[in-house]
Amino acid sequence: MSSNRTHPSLILPLGRATTVLMLLAFPVAAQQQFIPAASLNGSSKVEDHLAGVKVEPNPQPGASSERLFYALPNFLTVDSRSELQPLTAQEKFKLVARNSFDSFQYPWYAFRAGISQAQNNEPSYGQGMAGYSKRYALTFADCTLENFAVGAIFPSLLHQDPRFYRLGQEPVKHRMAYAVSRIFITRTDSGIEQFNYSEILGSALAAIISTYGYHPAEDHTASHLASSWGTQVGFHTFTIVMREFWPDIRRKLSHAPRRDDLEQIASR
Repeated sequence: MSSNRTHPSLILPLGRATTVLMLLAFPVAAQQQFIPAASLNGSSKVEDHLAGVKVEPNPQPGASSERLFYALPNFLTVDSRSELQPLTAQEKFKLVARNSFDSFQYPWYAFRAGISQAQNNEPSYGQGMAGYSKRYALTFADCTLENFAVGAIFPSLLHQDPRFYRLGQEPVKHRMAYAVSRIFITRTDSGIEQFNYSEILGSALAAIISTYGYHPAEDHTASHLASSWGTQVGFHTFTIVMREFWPDIRRKLSHAPRRDDLEQIASR
């Protein structure tokens, strides 16, 4: 997920939207096939069974097939205990494209454009379907540009890993601090921790291009640029925290067994 310009007053609506997405996801979860613990038979893919749901096939090694709230793509989140090969530049672009053009992104962009219309952002666009269409295109462009800048272009140039390595089993406070810190700290392709230039510089470049490249004239200001950049970083911080704790939420919703219990069964 990525963030186009969103006014700070939209934090509450976005929180409500998250709740709505979770509620809408219940019927989807109910239709999934439960995988009994007895069927693991020593499988090493214990994470796939944590929620007791059928997991879609993963077309790309080194990535995941996870979805936040059973819908939004979360393909750049992996287990910190996994031993993964570094992604090539081609794989980074492929993974970001898979995330950006996933079918569930389009209704998410539609929702975001609706919020923008309700707030009357970019007032020169007007209202009605014409104004909404422009805001939808703007949201799609902003999110896609930022996804590629943060997740593919800069990681490829700087040899940084765009994936988020979830801790999972550490104390909650430690996991929260770790998740927030990932905005500023990331791994290199060789596994060494480094300042997250890809996030900070990538989101800054995306904000500059979108503000002065294709946003309407009323947005061509330093204050809009700063607001856009800051909101992107803040939104990413929120989503990283959700990526860290989503498996815990999912387990609660589905009443699935804990990872440790499944690992014990798988090791028998």
